[in-house]
Amino acid sequence: MSPAALDLTATLAYLRERITRRPRVLLILGSGQGELAADIQDAVRIPYADIPGFAPATVQGHAGMLVAGTLEGVECLIMQGRYHLYEGHPPERVTIPVRAAAALGARTMIVTNASGALRTTLRPGDLVILDDHINFMWRNPLIGPVVPGDERFPDMSRPYDPELAAIAERVALAAGIPVQRGVYCAVTGPSYETPAEIRMLQRFGADVVGMSTVPEVIVARAMGVRVLGISLVTNLCAGLAPGTLDHDEVLAAGAAAIPRMRALLAGILREIQRLPDVETA
Repeated sequence: MSPAALDLTATLAYLRERITRRPRVLLILGSGQGELAADIQDAVRIPYADIPGFAPATVQGHAGMLVAGTLEGVECLIMQGRYHLYEGHPPERVTIPVRAAAALGARTMIVTNASGALRTTLRPGDLVILDDHINFMWRNPLIGPVVPGDERFPDMSRPYDPELAAIAERVALAAGIPVQRGVYCAVTGPSYETPAEIRMLQRFGADVVGMSTVPEVIVARAMGVRVLGISLVTNLCAGLAPGTLDHDEVLAAGAAAIPRMRALLAGILREIQRLPDVETA
């Protein structure tokens, strides 16, 4: 993608005509989790396909809708689903919604995803608060000329904000929602990993694996946006359980986890509302 393709002038002009309040939080909902946007108040719903620079979502379980409004008293932008590298998009385009949200004022990003369990103590339905990640997509959305406002060499020693992770853990404990902590590994997909690849990823120190999230987090950190990551385990990876893997399993697990994820995100947003609205993490 050329530097000109990262010009968000038309994108922001379109969104500012329709979104009149500054968002504080960008919330990205992963596979099967789009129903969480139903709780938003004073909602403005915009299909991705209508937004200049955005791409339509083509994957089942991703509604492809940008929703602006209020959740738990916090002005939010919600991505009902995302688009992915495996759909044929370069990483620069996958991360345009993050750039647009930051330009509109969002200084915090909460990113959720569906993942496969690499750690043998994890089971489908578990929620994992992310501490770190491994980029096995072999691509970086920052390659190329520096986008104005980005750091050229952003520090990735703490890609996921420790204060936000502690808030999430505290909210989960108070609500009786079991959560674990872990490392997410991003691969391009769309094929699931082989048993040999799973053994390799386990040895590299990953706890869960998925096909998203890392490009978005890299861009957010380059822009000074703080990040909280929550991964929903939807399946055991190849070689760790009998049977085969399919996307319907992912969607079913996502639907089953909605009440717990809804309660967790609501509590986190209530805590974020009490925090100072800082410009950088």
